[in-house]
Amino acid sequence: MSVLEIRQLCKRFLGIEALRDVSFSVGEREIVGLIGPNGSGKSTLFNCITGVYQADNGAVFFNSREITAAKSYQIALAGLSRSFQMVQVYPKLTVRDNVLVALQEHQERSTLGRLIRSTKVRNADRMANSRAEEVLTTLNLLSLANTAVGVLSYGQRKLVEFAAILMPDPKLVLLDEPAAAINPTMINRMKTHIVDLRKMGKAVLMVEHNMDLIMDICDRIVVLDHGQKIAEGTPAAIKSNPQVVEAYFGQ
Repeated sequence: MSVLEIRQLCKRFLGIEALRDVSFSVGEREIVGLIGPNGSGKSTLFNCITGVYQADNGAVFFNSREITAAKSYQIALAGLSRSFQMVQVYPKLTVRDNVLVALQEHQERSTLGRLIRSTKVRNADRMANSRAEEVLTTLNLLSLANTAVGVLSYGQRKLVEFAAILMPDPKLVLLDEPAAAINPTMINRMKTHIVDLRKMGKAVLMVEHNMDLIMDICDRIVVLDHGQKIAEGTPAAIKSNPQVVEAYFGQ
């Protein structure tokens, strides 16, 4: 069963086709890689899936429900979380507070309830703190829980962002270059955590330029070039595809 289904998605900017009839799916507990040269439409596709951009044509389905025209917060509440190319964290807040912020939209939305600290709000806070401890423990970040994120290394900040997107227990995780600008040790650590998502019952769609990582952990790979899907298949099939080699590797 597909968790995410993209059907003939199109996006134009001032007449330039950033995406043209892109179609593919992501199944349950599946890790799918999305690769292609710079400017091939990967980030545009992520933004269309998550409601940052509105597609001009085509459709996006999440858990069999169409979300093509949904707002970003509605898509997040439905169970889809994402990271960004540039790490999105609050440097002055602690690691614990950074991950707790990620649950705010999923908790009590009544201003009055928050002001009077209703029973519902107090219970939600207890559950949030318990969830934060669970996630930070899983990612080996608990020892840094009270540390300001601003003093952490870039790789550690990426892990904090990763922890934040896991807080609402999403069904699907979109990762935008999780291995970019981090050292080999942190890449291996990130790789382990991404593979563990499958064990947690989550599906993953991942944009990444680190081909070793993509080839090692992905079940399938989708290749974009000039806004079009030019190939889809297993890592072995993609690696030997002449069209992919020419478009992506320039050979």
